[in-house]
Amino acid sequence: MATTKFKGTDVELIGNEVNVGDKAPAITVVNSDGLGDVTVGGASGKKQLIIVVPSLDTGVCATETRNFNREASSLTGVEATIVSLDLPFASGRFCSAEGINDLTVTSDFRNKDFANAYGVLLGSSVLAGVTCRAIFVVNEEGVVTYKEIVPEITEEPNYDAAIAAVK
Repeated sequence: MATTKFKGTDVELIGNEVNVGDKAPAITVVNSDGLGDVTVGGASGKKQLIIVVPSLDTGVCATETRNFNREASSLTGVEATIVSLDLPFASGRFCSAEGINDLTVTSDFRNKDFANAYGVLLGSSVLAGVTCRAIFVVNEEGVVTYKEIVPEITEEPNYDAAIAAVK
C-alpha cells in the first residue's frame, strides 16, 4: 500500500493503488465550470496530465495549480486536469480569481470515485477522507506512464519530471 506523510508522520493511502504500466481507470468527476461531467483516465486519444490536490483552498495546492496552469499553456495535445475534493463553486471562484484557464478544474466531491479508484485517499490521520497530492500521466491508450505521490502532503511535486513525462 502506498503512503505519504503529513507533518512527518506516515499516512496510509486507501483505495485501489494505480501504478506505472497499469490501465488508468476512466472516472467521472464534476467540472467546476458548469457542473458537467468530465471523464479522466482511460483511453482518450490524448495524453492526460492528472493533478490531484486535497483542496485549492490551501497555499501549496493553490501554488501547484497556478504553476501547472502556466506549464499547461505550452503543452499541445495534452488534457491537463486538476482533481480536488473542493465544491465546484469554490473551485470556480478560485479559477476566476487566479486566471486559471489552461487546466480543467474538477471535483471528486460527490462520492470520491476518483480518489478510491486511484488509491489517493488518506486513511487514518487527522486528514482522513481527503486526497493526497499526486500526479499521474496517462498515454493516449489509457496506460499510466508516470506517477508521483508527493512524499509530504505539505510539499510541492516535482514539476519538471511531471512535465517531461507528459511531453
